[in-house]
Amino acid sequence: MLTPICPICGGEVVEKNVEKIVKGGNDVAILRVKAGVCEKCGERFYTKEVHKKIEEIRSELKQRTLELFKPIGRTYAYEHVIA
Repeated sequence: MLTPICPICGGEVVEKNVEKIVKGGNDVAILRVKAGVCEKCGERFYTKEVHKKIEEIRSELKQRTLELFKPIGRTYAYEHVIA
């Protein structure tokens, strides 16, 4: 159960489907999850079940257990400082 009032700013919290970026080791996954989102400050709140699943996915990324993941591109690091 999500809180109806944001404990940070007092705004109204509504349930929404949001994207959550999860990093595990050098890999990143984009998840679609249900979250409570404060209408005033934008803070997100997750149920214990969603939080547990996010942590499981983070662990799978770290262990490179990637059978359930679909590659969607590549990420590159640009090695120079842009001034």
